[in-house]
Parts: sequence; C-alpha cells; structure tokens
Amino acid sequence: MRPLPPIRIFLESTILEWEGCIAAVVCLAGCNLRCPFCHSSGLTVRGDPADDIPFDTVAAVLDGRRSWIDGVVISGGEPTIHAELPDLAREIRALGFAVKIDTNGTNPDALAYLLEEGLVDYVAMDLKAPLEPEAYARACGVRVDIEELRRSIALVTARAPDYEFRTTLVPGLHRPEDAAAIARAIPGARRYILQGFRPQECLDASYLQRPAFPKSDLFAAATAASAHVALAYARGERAPTPAYSED
Repeated sequence: MRPLPPIRIFLESTILEWEGCIAAVVCLAGCNLRCPFCHSSGLTVRGDPADDIPFDTVAAVLDGRRSWIDGVVISGGEPTIHAELPDLAREIRALGFAVKIDTNGTNPDALAYLLEEGLVDYVAMDLKAPLEPEAYARACGVRVDIEELRRSIALVTARAPDYEFRTTLVPGLHRPEDAAAIARAIPGARRYILQGFRPQECLDASYLQRPAFPKSDLFAAATAASAHVALAYARGERAPTPAYSED
C-alpha cells in the first residue's frame, strides 16, 4: 500500500457529519490555517506520527459495517495539504464507500484533481468570512489568496456531484449580516449552511470567553443569505427561508 495521510481521529459512525447519511469520519492531522475560533485545535499541527491511526485499523472497522455505513467523511485539519489524499480516497472507495471531503478551499489544484478523478461524492467547503483579504485574514489567522478561494468555489459548484458551503459565525469576528455578503459570492449555490460558534477547545484561548450568537441571529442571517442561494439554513435548526430566484 502507498503511504497515506496521517489519520489522527477515527469516528466509527455518525449521523451529523453528512446530512442524510450514516457516515464514518477520519480526521487528518495538519492544517494550513490558524483560525482562532477553531475547536479542532489539536489537529492544526502534524504532531507525533506515533499517534496516527493505521488505515488497516480503519479499514477493518469499515469492512464490518459496510451493510449500514453509507460513506466516509475525510476531514481535518485540512485534507488537501496532503499529497497522499487521492490515494486515501481511492482506498475508501475500493472498500465500497462514498467519500465526502471537508475543505477550506485554499488548494483548488488538489480539489480539481479529486473531482476530475471521480474520487469524491460530496464536498463541504468552509467560507470563513466575506471574500475580502483583511476580513479573511482575521478569520483564518493567516493571509489567504482570495482568488484561489474563488477558483475552488467555481470548481465545487460546477463539478462536485453534490456539495455545501458553510460558515461558522463568531461573535466579535463576524456580524450576522456577513452571511449575506458571503452568499453573494456563491450565487445560486445548492446549500449554504450557517454554524453557530461553540466556545470549546479554541485555538485562541481568549475565544473561550465569547458567547455564541443567539439562534434568532442565525435564523435572520440564513434568511438574508437565502436571497442569493438555493437553500440557506442554520445547522440543526432549519427555519423556512425565501426561495432563491435568478430574476
């Protein structure tokens, strides 16, 4: 077997990470961003290879659950920083499972390859802030090439078999109206999902003291965003939103 990316966390089954599916989740170590509100801070660095979970262990569990697991989510960290990612997707598909990729969209070349090779069935792309350099840098903790993000958006909407875009709204970092600004960058997208910030295990400890947005703010943000996309809603708390129209 070829070398595969470092699997740091393996969740054997969940109904939360791929809507409408029962999925297993593999989280890869390492990320190219340093979002201060990240609640997976333990996955931002590569860490000790001794902590990696062998793929054979993952495969053995999946093989025993193939009758009721629909697919496998490859998350992180950021999966696309690993050159071996396509081989991991191939191994999972060879076991008979669909593949979902969670990505921050900063590596459109890697995303294009996965889509061209037919290695993913669903893409979930995070949009951290309105597509403006300073706002994005604040949200990500590092500078990000906005044009690369736009390339990834175009790839996802044009080539992904199915997809969603999503934003975590963080008090003090975002305003509820930012959701509409982000939605304008993905006009007509199938799904735009808002997630409420959770002050847990944040990369920047000062964010542990920040409260979450009220659900009413998330609903209002989703309603405003829905003017630009096919469907917008808050994760786990769907509220009716107006239908998108190209007119």
